[in-house]
Amino acid sequence: MAANCSSIPEHVSSDAGVAGIGVLLSFIATAAIALAISATLILQEMRSSAIQPSILRRKLLNAYSDQQILTGIGIQSVGLAKTSTMVPYHFFIIWMLSLLSMAVHNATLIALVHDFRRDWILRWLRQLLMFCNLVLSCVYGIFVLRGVQTGLSDSTLPIACVWSPDVPSEATHSATGGSLGTAYVGTIAVIAGNVVIFALATWYLHARTQRFYQIIQLVGLVLMTASAVGATARVVIMAQAFGEPPVPMRDEGERVWSFGSLLSVGMLLLPLVSVVEILRGEIRCAPPVDDDDRPDDKSALLDDANELESRPGGNRTSFQPNPFWGSQTNLFVRK
Repeated sequence: MAANCSSIPEHVSSDAGVAGIGVLLSFIATAAIALAISATLILQEMRSSAIQPSILRRKLLNAYSDQQILTGIGIQSVGLAKTSTMVPYHFFIIWMLSLLSMAVHNATLIALVHDFRRDWILRWLRQLLMFCNLVLSCVYGIFVLRGVQTGLSDSTLPIACVWSPDVPSEATHSATGGSLGTAYVGTIAVIAGNVVIFALATWYLHARTQRFYQIIQLVGLVLMTASAVGATARVVIMAQAFGEPPVPMRDEGERVWSFGSLLSVGMLLLPLVSVVEILRGEIRCAPPVDDDDRPDDKSALLDDANELESRPGGNRTSFQPNPFWGSQTNLFVRK
């Protein structure tokens, strides 16, 4: 369906599925929990060389990170499918939520990189999710940048109208040079920063040897926390669920608690089921491995001798190369 860019609506309809209080609180709470667990794991490793197996926290962190990035990719896909009807206000909120999910996933990668390095399927699955999130986030950034250029950032027209030549002049808003320049630079910086962080995260995930490991962990955690706080602040400031939106709204549906809102928040309890299963012995998790990536360092994917004996090859090394190219010591050449 083509966007109607000739008629300017006086108000914007609420969209609780995108910017409702339950959806926003779910993203923010998940990010806070995941970042807090990542910080405790990283600080624990930095404080003592004798790493204690933090199986419960690692399982929780992995679950919350997966939930965050999958919901981030999902909500971005929904937004792109509704560009002909979704206004820039909601589109920008989705972009901020995608940045929040990206920050959480990168912080999790920093804390659990050895767990992902042990299994090439898990490692490349993470890589795929990172790439999908990056592509969607860059597309959103381009839309936002075009909205800044055309003056439709706070318009009640659909976001697809930023590419239309038939937009009425009264639909655009004027901006001073300073604020316009800041919006330009800030948007471009966010897009470029996402690409750079993706490249660094890819190298960090697939590197055979990791130097300055603790420094990278600490700096990365600080940067991802700052990014998450910035994205959260932008959402809280502009969302109708927490304050006054920058566009006139037809109703206050985004502040109302409904079954969908409660369901979004209730999903935070889902990873706790894994904790109960671990405590009851239903799931066996591998303990964390040492930071030293020595050639003779052997670590099992499952901490169970019987399981290892049933697997061909017995123990598994701390970095498992994929079966198609590369080796444990070389990214491209099999040895």
